[in-house]
Amino acid sequence: MSQQGYITTPPYSQGQPGMGGYPTGFGSATSQPHYGHYGGTGPLKPVSSPHGPSISVGHSPTSPPQFGQTSLQNGIYSPGNQMPSYAVSSPGSGQTPSFQFHGSHPQSMYQNTSPPAFTQQVIGQIGAMKISGYGSSQAPSQSDPSLSGPPLQPSFQGSQPQQRLPPISSPPTQGMSVAPAVPTATMPPGGAAPPPAGMNISHAGLNQGSVGYQQVPGQPPMAGYLQQQGGIYGGQQRGVQSNYPGTYPGAPATGAQLAGPQQKKLDPDSIPSPIQVIEEDKLRRSGQLFATNTRGQVPPLVTTKCVVQDQGNASPRFIRCTTYCFPSTADMAKQSQIPLAAVIKPFATLPANEAPVCVVSHRETGPIRCNRCKAYMCPLMQFIEGGRRYQCGFCSCVNEVPPFYFQHLDHMGRRLDQYDKPELSLGSYEFMATLDYCKNSKPPNPPAFIFMIDVSYSSIKIGCVKLICEELKTLLDKLPRADQAETSAIRVGFVTYNKVLHFYNLKSSLAQPQMLVVSDVGEMFVPLLDGFLVNVQESRNVINNLLDQIPEMFAETSESETVFAPVIQAGLEAMKAAECSGKLFIFQSSLPTAEAPGKLRNRDDRKLVNTDKEKVLFQSQSHFYETLAKDCVANSCCVDVFLFPNQFVDVSTMGVVPLATGGSLYKYNNFQIQPDGEHFLNDLRKDVQKSIGFDAIMRVRTNTGFRATEFLGSMYMNNTTDVELAAIDCDKAITVEFKHDDKLSEENGALIQCALLYTNVAGQRRLRIHNLALNCSSQHTDLYKSCETDALINFFAKSAYKAILNQPLKTVREILVNQTAHILACYRKNCASPSSAGQLILPEAMKLLPVYMNCLLKSYVLLGSPDIPTDERTFQRLQVTSMDVVGTQSFFYPRLVPIHKMDVNSEEIPAAVRCSEERLADGGIFLLANGINMFLWLGLNSPPELIQGIFNVPTFAHINTDLTSLPELDNPYSKKIRMIIDDIRSQSPYSMKLIILKQKEKSEGIFRQFLVEDKGIHGGASYVDFLCYVHKEIRQLLT
Repeated sequence: MSQQGYITTPPYSQGQPGMGGYPTGFGSATSQPHYGHYGGTGPLKPVSSPHGPSISVGHSPTSPPQFGQTSLQNGIYSPGNQMPSYAVSSPGSGQTPSFQFHGSHPQSMYQNTSPPAFTQQVIGQIGAMKISGYGSSQAPSQSDPSLSGPPLQPSFQGSQPQQRLPPISSPPTQGMSVAPAVPTATMPPGGAAPPPAGMNISHAGLNQGSVGYQQVPGQPPMAGYLQQQGGIYGGQQRGVQSNYPGTYPGAPATGAQLAGPQQKKLDPDSIPSPIQVIEEDKLRRSGQLFATNTRGQVPPLVTTKCVVQDQGNASPRFIRCTTYCFPSTADMAKQSQIPLAAVIKPFATLPANEAPVCVVSHRETGPIRCNRCKAYMCPLMQFIEGGRRYQCGFCSCVNEVPPFYFQHLDHMGRRLDQYDKPELSLGSYEFMATLDYCKNSKPPNPPAFIFMIDVSYSSIKIGCVKLICEELKTLLDKLPRADQAETSAIRVGFVTYNKVLHFYNLKSSLAQPQMLVVSDVGEMFVPLLDGFLVNVQESRNVINNLLDQIPEMFAETSESETVFAPVIQAGLEAMKAAECSGKLFIFQSSLPTAEAPGKLRNRDDRKLVNTDKEKVLFQSQSHFYETLAKDCVANSCCVDVFLFPNQFVDVSTMGVVPLATGGSLYKYNNFQIQPDGEHFLNDLRKDVQKSIGFDAIMRVRTNTGFRATEFLGSMYMNNTTDVELAAIDCDKAITVEFKHDDKLSEENGALIQCALLYTNVAGQRRLRIHNLALNCSSQHTDLYKSCETDALINFFAKSAYKAILNQPLKTVREILVNQTAHILACYRKNCASPSSAGQLILPEAMKLLPVYMNCLLKSYVLLGSPDIPTDERTFQRLQVTSMDVVGTQSFFYPRLVPIHKMDVNSEEIPAAVRCSEERLADGGIFLLANGINMFLWLGLNSPPELIQGIFNVPTFAHINTDLTSLPELDNPYSKKIRMIIDDIRSQSPYSMKLIILKQKEKSEGIFRQFLVEDKGIHGGASYVDFLCYVHKEIRQLLT
């Protein structure tokens, strides 16, 4: 059951004040050699080792400390800050272990390029490192063998050979009696020894009897599982604990953390790098064919471009799983605590070089289904008795094959026409639905789009109304259309509103549009039926006249109050009257304070942040909107809202209807035409033109042994099985969690079928089917080997963002950290080869779980900082709730592209660098994008030729940072950077406004908060410090 893996080097093998105490070893002593020397700047002395004779290590070059003891933020990266390389050899082994880089620097940056050199850069840092804030224990003497033990070597156990890097161990708890091993003269006042230079560490296994453990008041017992009351994130913890998750690692030393020599931080290159994992996967799998004919195959990462060939299982573009090998039993699933979930994106856009989804028609007979469980015909069905019957792969029911569908079997038991029928050979396909699948057994009418424009004073003043009207003149020619259709079947209607609503008759026979006003917003109705929803081509002249007249009609308005709920009611009533589904596009500029149903008050109260009442900020202030959302779903009315606020607009409440109906919410703070106009128009264009299905209902079926229990996304549920969607577009994903209700068979695996019934833009009723077969195993090793961290973070984010509606934030944060520690502790206990308790061992497929989890914990929603506007937190929550795996991956770990390294003669985009301030350089230009925000950061010493080529200005000082788009210049630099920006924008549902920032300017602060590996501006630990904390929790779980 042991599995080889990867061993990293977080900063925990030297004792660090504030980390709390770890009990001694887990498992037997390791048989692998360890590196036992951690030093500062002095010579290292021979160490005797149980693995072999004592060894002597020569002088380590001295270097100034890179970070101050109380440094709160990493300094700007410069070559002078690189860590020196030291020479070290492995005790007890004549062989030199191999190492693998986990940072973005090539080997050549190190003084010694032989394989061990990678480990040596951390020797001096680790020994002198100090992590403060996760507890209050003082630094004990570090040279006592019974404490240090075999050095900590975090490891990623997977398919890679085991690579051991310099280790780190955590300090014992306060109250341990430790004999100091350094001269007392060198100890600081108070008796706690600093990590000594040239310290020797024995390789003897940890001997619990050699240390006297004492229970410290207020601390949990050393043995057993950690007491969770009070929470890891936010409860009463060891040491100073304020906000998240306490006083941050790296915070200034408190009274319990005694001053010592100036400390250095661990080089982040020695811990797992998201960029390296991404680039390695690209190198291994980019451009290759990924055929889906094998059950339980783990697909390439979402960041790797490949060609998917459907050969019986749904493409990972449609379904991605947290693990592609489910545990056989509920006990095993509970033990590992790995969520079993699938992120389903039914309408995912397929690239041009992949086959589109096939459409199957059985005419009036309709799709063939299992009589018992109602699963649809798919490659998972087994034909028997010469083809006259088939056994359902989901419930094992034996069904008769209809006469029209009969076909003989070959000698392998397969139908002769298997590869002629998409439903027997492909993982994804569509059935034409019969009238049995239509409301009232009638074919649906084509859907409608209704544009509802706020014409209040603030909306007119900012120029929003005129901008929308001008854009719609051309955008209406680009409405979604069915395959091969020349024009769109979608009908359109228009409403303007402030305190009252104005409807427009656009009948093609009219010379001018007619306005009808409804002032009784308490009892909303549509004053006309014929002429409100019209065909764009037939009524083109009347529509253009209206769009010309709207800005003029309301140019002198003084009405500042608006309504909101009656606007949605009006659109809903219009669709009811027309007996069609559709979408409302609502453009709203302010909080709806006018007297009307759904009136809202300004309730922004940041005093509630970090209290048990904080959850109220994320809840709707009126149940009226929840009832309205339910009505909209029942009548297939999807709602998209575009907000243009200059103050609080209560996104929590105004986002209820878009979230429940499968719609989208867009927000443009302090909107101005010049900087924000193009950003808004690009969002509007994408939103109107995207492929979409209406009046949808989705059901996820599974085979015996497990079932779907939780659904997370932009949708509504009236019961426990049916996901109801007024509409679903190509960007929306539903995350589904599964639980065991019986034992799963390793032979049959875990089977999933997602069936989506919907109306397409032409008004046709369709059934889109996605099938996926996963492996099952009773071995933890198989489970961990098949995990996908990107999908796990998607699930964790959505479930946490849902939980904050009902639980305090500190509880939610606590659960996330606990589950992370449990997952990794279970791996250590059940899969890793026996080794020192000081090692942090991570699964190869999950080695990025700590960094991504820390990014999630530092997101606006979970931070709990009063500095962050409530609307921003709620807006982020709504956006993430409907994201797919691609969206959450880029959102939580942004892409940081070194533009100054771009090759103008290549189409390749430069490899991204890690999201840390250390990676920035004075002479560099960096583009950061996370799917919603985009920044161009300019170093003070940016190359003049790039400045000239990109901005067409002579010097850095002449750059205008108010620009939101780059000038289109006819030179290689300009063309290349604009190509990079366009490519990144094309991968996101949002257009991402470009913000240009200069190094050292005040506005740079907003950019820094996206450097997620560093300590957060609004709170939150750095990646290195969070890794320390997680390792401490793992050790406590294992003891």
